[in-house]
Amino acid sequence: MAAIRSATVKWEGNLASGSGEVSAATSRAFTALPVTWASRTEKPEGRTSPEELLAAAHASCYSMAFSGDLTKAGSPPERLEVTAEVTFDRVDGKWTVISSKLTVRGRVPGIDNDRFQAIAQQTNDGCPISRALVGNVALSVEAALE
Repeated sequence: MAAIRSATVKWEGNLASGSGEVSAATSRAFTALPVTWASRTEKPEGRTSPEELLAAAHASCYSMAFSGDLTKAGSPPERLEVTAEVTFDRVDGKWTVISSKLTVRGRVPGIDNDRFQAIAQQTNDGCPISRALVGNVALSVEAALE
């Protein structure tokens, strides 16, 4: 059965000076997070952006997928720390998400660095958010054992 999740944004005003609030409509895990155009292209100043939310989605998806892949390979992780860095820039005059770089550090007993690196790359190709982005956004992963 398909899982459906939703978010809601209430926006007021024009793009440049307007503002909005984004909420997790399904889980209610967060509500009324402030978002503005400036928070996307300038300093966040306590506001979020679609790109930051995309980074959160990518990092959390990857961490779950990597944990699963390591466990399937016989080396369940003790700890993974994943950071996603999403880059938003102009391409041919249009604002575009151009890349998502994952950095993962892991404490994984019983695995050597080569195997860890191989599984990290495999997971980058298989993570559902990566699969949603592939072909549109440059994807990369940098992995290191602790």
